Amino acid sequence: MIKNFSLALLMLISLKGATQTNPAITSWLQNNTETGFYYKAGNPTPIANNILVNCQMVRYSDTFVYVNATGIPAYKVGPFTGDGNTNNAGNQNAIFKFPLFPTQNTGTLTTTNAGNIGIFINGVAMFDYRDGVAWNLSTNALCGGPGNPPCPGGPTAVQSWNRDAIVAERAGFDCAKGHPAGTNYHHHQNPSAFDLDLKVLSTICNLYDADGLYAINPAQHSPLIGFAYDGFPVYGAYGFAKADGTGGIVRMKSSYQLRNITVRTHHAGNIDVSDGPAVSATYPIGYFREDYEFVSNTGDESYLDIHNGRFCVTPEYPKGIYCYFATVDAFHNSTYPYIIGPTYYGNKVVAKVTSVTETTQTYVPATALNESKLSQTVINVFPNPSSDLIAIQVMGLVSQDINAALYDMQGKLIMETKILKGQTIAYFDVEALYAGNYLVKLFNEGFSETRKVSIVK
Repeated sequence: MIKNFSLALLMLISLKGATQTNPAITSWLQNNTETGFYYKAGNPTPIANNILVNCQMVRYSDTFVYVNATGIPAYKVGPFTGDGNTNNAGNQNAIFKFPLFPTQNTGTLTTTNAGNIGIFINGVAMFDYRDGVAWNLSTNALCGGPGNPPCPGGPTAVQSWNRDAIVAERAGFDCAKGHPAGTNYHHHQNPSAFDLDLKVLSTICNLYDADGLYAINPAQHSPLIGFAYDGFPVYGAYGFAKADGTGGIVRMKSSYQLRNITVRTHHAGNIDVSDGPAVSATYPIGYFREDYEFVSNTGDESYLDIHNGRFCVTPEYPKGIYCYFATVDAFHNSTYPYIIGPTYYGNKVVAKVTSVTETTQTYVPATALNESKLSQTVINVFPNPSSDLIAIQVMGLVSQDINAALYDMQGKLIMETKILKGQTIAYFDVEALYAGNYLVKLFNEGFSETRKVSIVK
């Protein structure tokens, strides 16, 4: 604790003199031209929603950053039919306020709550493990959430057994592992598409293809993908093995594990509570958040603390900062507590606001990609050869739009598309083209790369 506090103090002093380069200002994906798409159940053709994607404005003072966002991602969303959810993702038209210099909470820890606990760098809402459904001890049935009677005491009352959204609502997630609460589209978990996982748990991408905020690359430190409401950054699934930035790249691991129980009579630590349903096919182990227990792992710094984070060096914070990680297992399937929780590490000071009441500056991001940074990014063009479809997949996070063009060998432009910031993939439909060799060119103001592809018939 003392070590972390001292490191945090040094970081605070160093960042005070570099406000304009603070990642809490520079990391947001801004857009004021591109609009989003959604799928309607039964129709595999995406439909334009005419809502701007990502974030529209970033302003900052000496102490806070303000982010305007619609809550709509650049990747396609929907449908959400597996759990009966017929809502569409809608424009949240929100302003989020974060501290530029977050601090550790050394008092009573603040629990994460239902609803937003932060936002991703594309402005999409970040939720914790819960879905608002719990076990009603009086009726011995589920309560809360769509289709269930209200829980005793209302939605803010403390319940003994709270349902895990990742397990219970998987059938209702879209390809990017998101769904809406009302119209508030959000992710409870690592925002990388189901079909990019090493073990695919949902077939929704087969009909309604999308991608996600980033693609996991086990060979590289995962990108900064969001900020929690306490102001501390959230990273993807992989980081440096050691907190000081050494030891190579490893998967960051949750220190929570499923308890060895067949009945739900106690919480972890043998805390006696009112009984929940016995473990069964209907209510499998992991169905409720209280099925987990925290197990401290010493000697391996890749295991995270009770908040699902650790103090560490990252590419964006070379002097170190406390970071949360979106944890996954060896197959890249999400693992509890998924992003943050069940408590915040830092002081949750502010979150969503209706207006900006202090003097601020507007941050204008660069439009060109950093060529040296892109040279380290893995770009896959596949299948090659192809007969009908060519995909361009960027492993990692796309922070600026990338143009993609297909040329014949004489230099004639055949077709073009874009991978927008906050997307990872684009396609060329080549079914009508003649067999032969072609060139795929990827470019931005500061980056250009060409790949040869073959079309066969």
